[in-house]
Amino acid sequence: MKKRTKLPTILSLFAALFLVLGACSNSDDKNKKEKEVKEHSEMDMNHSSSDDVPEGLKAAENPTYEVGSQAIIESGHMESMKGAEATIVGAFDTTAYAISYTPATGGEKVENHKWIIHEEIKDAGEVTYEPGAEVTVNASHMEGMNGAVAEVESAEKTTVYMVDFTPTTGGEKVKNHKWVTESELSASK
Repeated sequence: MKKRTKLPTILSLFAALFLVLGACSNSDDKNKKEKEVKEHSEMDMNHSSSDDVPEGLKAAENPTYEVGSQAIIESGHMESMKGAEATIVGAFDTTAYAISYTPATGGEKVENHKWIIHEEIKDAGEVTYEPGAEVTVNASHMEGMNGAVAEVESAEKTTVYMVDFTPTTGGEKVKNHKWVTESELSASK
């Protein structure tokens, strides 16, 4: 009689163990997927680029942050940017656009990418594009961006900055990152 009461207890313990292990496994899978998405988005972005700027882009006459000065990046285009101290290497007056697009090389749609500028839109005229406008991108900040058809999500006439910074997560210095808007910077302490 004693053996019969032990069997249900042992089976109950095994069932509880499997439930706990299953829950841990699901949590690990979710964390792994979130990490892969984050790594994917950071991997696709060209952190450093040349100091070349699009034809027709004019240097800002009186930028808030002068070339050579320091500023704090308040934006989080990439996790490693927010809070980083940046050196301003270029300041330009233009229109910055947030866009959504499907990469020309295929893959999942990129939502609300910040930023491309007016001069990085193929055959852009003088008129600012309104939200909802369809444009062809002539920039390669991310893999598959160049040549992609994009929808304008927002447009902002502003000063944009090209910056050098060291990621807050460590690693190699990023040079000539394009673009950070004036509202995404604050004075260095």
